[in-house]
Amino acid sequence: MAEGSRSDGFQGAKTAPAGGPLPVRWSSRGRAMTFQVWGWRREDASQVLAWMPEAEGGRGAAMPRRTPATKDPTAVERANLLNMAKLSIKGLIESALSFGRTLDSDYPPLQQFFVVMEHCLKHGLKVRKSFLSYNKTIWGPLELVEKLYPEAEEIGASVRDLPGLKTPLGRARAWLRLALMQKKMADYLRCLIIQRDLLSEFYEYHALMMEEEGAVIVGLLVGLNVIDANLCVKGEDLDSQVGVIDFSMYLKNEEDIENERDVQIAAILDQKNYVEELNRQLNTVSSLHSRVDSLEKSNTKLIEELAIAKNNIIKLQEENHQLRSENKLILMKTQQHLEVTKVDVETELQTYKHSRQGLDEMYNEARRQLRDESQLRQDVENELAVQVSMKHEIELAMKLLEKDIHEKQDTLIGLRQQLEEVKAINIEMYQKLQGSEDGLKEKNEIIARLEEKTNKITAAMRQLEQRLQQAEKAQMEAEDEDKKYLQECQSKSDNLQKQISQKEKQLVQLETDLKIEKEWRQTLQEDLQKEKDALSHLRNETQQIISLKKEFLNIQDENQQLKKIYHEQEQALQELGNKLSESKLKIEDIKEANKALQGLVWLKDKEATHCKLCEKEFSLSKRKHHCRNCGEIFCNACSDNELPLPSSPKPVRVCDSCHALLIQRCSSNLP
Repeated sequence: MAEGSRSDGFQGAKTAPAGGPLPVRWSSRGRAMTFQVWGWRREDASQVLAWMPEAEGGRGAAMPRRTPATKDPTAVERANLLNMAKLSIKGLIESALSFGRTLDSDYPPLQQFFVVMEHCLKHGLKVRKSFLSYNKTIWGPLELVEKLYPEAEEIGASVRDLPGLKTPLGRARAWLRLALMQKKMADYLRCLIIQRDLLSEFYEYHALMMEEEGAVIVGLLVGLNVIDANLCVKGEDLDSQVGVIDFSMYLKNEEDIENERDVQIAAILDQKNYVEELNRQLNTVSSLHSRVDSLEKSNTKLIEELAIAKNNIIKLQEENHQLRSENKLILMKTQQHLEVTKVDVETELQTYKHSRQGLDEMYNEARRQLRDESQLRQDVENELAVQVSMKHEIELAMKLLEKDIHEKQDTLIGLRQQLEEVKAINIEMYQKLQGSEDGLKEKNEIIARLEEKTNKITAAMRQLEQRLQQAEKAQMEAEDEDKKYLQECQSKSDNLQKQISQKEKQLVQLETDLKIEKEWRQTLQEDLQKEKDALSHLRNETQQIISLKKEFLNIQDENQQLKKIYHEQEQALQELGNKLSESKLKIEDIKEANKALQGLVWLKDKEATHCKLCEKEFSLSKRKHHCRNCGEIFCNACSDNELPLPSSPKPVRVCDSCHALLIQRCSSNLP
């Protein structure tokens, strides 16, 4: 190749002679210059100085030139271009992964990659004659891709529609950028390389695209599918850009190499420490299982205490029934006493007809007795009112107990849901840890035991629910009996009032008769003594009623104590719920750690045609992006988040769902 025939090839130097190595920037470090091009070292700078131009201070002329013996110059050019393509692609992938976000058009390794690809495509191009000048451009073979690969028609149409592009070279550069953004550059060029008959119209037989080196470069381009690029083609001046390769990005001395090795060793040590911490967290699974056992034991204790409280409620209900039966007995006794008094009054009327002496004194005594009896009736009615109020209080207490029972049912339902979630988590952990080491088999047995215990707990909870339903039915029956009892009491009180009115009428008649009948004082005195005995008996009964009131107050105190115990049990249940939620969060952290250790599945670009979240179809404007946490493919709007992950300390792209999950976990782990 003649000197100066590739004016757009390299920066700051003329092209190398035929068969020489690729040109590099001159460094005035003398003959002992040492450099490394990504692992390729040369200890002697004589080969570099051999082809350097004489304008560089005359050093190239002073040194002896070394020329290859019998190598083909085109083969050497192809090898050099292949090496440069390897270096640029490798450097671009490594720098993009360390960069951790989408690449812009100003990113230097990306610019160098496009320059190297342009040189590779220009190698061995045929010169086409026209009326005005000679034409030599890479846009011709790239246009051929549209016929071979139908999906490339969209890129070709968009390139032709760009208003700022005037030259074929600018269109070719825009085509390369769009193919990289679409992540199909390797596929397009592979279709082009396969059709060598068509390529022979544009390239010489010794061109890079016609030989094996072109297939190797296409294979290397597959690795660029990992990179996400966001390039603005409209704003760039692609027609007037000068394609110059900058070798300073790939040249490194020994100090830089040692620094990079130290950084890599430090990164490996950090990863080792991170893996050790994950192993320690996995060891804490056994401690979490022991905590779950203790929580289950405390839960069984709480269930037993609930059963005891229910038994106490049943006892209170039985005592309430006893009180009601005693009230019925008291009412029956009062009715019997009234009937006895009726019989006595009738006998007195018959005796009053036969004797009419001393009726004045007996009349006064009878009035006093009537007043005493009316007072006793008022006392009895007051006691009945007190008993009715006591019944209302008992009903209120029953309603409060029902509310407490409903709240306990809600808490039991919440505990059941938490237990079901724990069961699901244990099942998932059991399935994931089947293929693990022999040490995890014991933990799987423990998880099976936990499942059995949870089944027992659910059975016990079902039995408790059945008992609660039975208690509610009994309570409804008791309320119906209370209503019937109140109706009977009202009817009886009406009858008593009627009887009192009748007795008043009889008293009016007695007043007329008592004026005549004064002779039966002695018989009446005996009857008065009997009535005094009856009054003493009634007083004893009133004392018994007072004792029953005291017992009822004691029962209320016991009920308050039971309520306090119930509130304490509710607080204990809340603490258990908080502990269960903490254990769930820890288990989720352990699951994520297992996912990070096992490795995520990186979804291929060909497998995804729509966004997983918004389900919109991907196109040239709506590009594909990988989530670094789950490995799925999303659009830019659904994955516009960056967070540090255990696999990469720097913030990387994350989808919206993973972003929300990771932020919630970080906020819950904060003290």
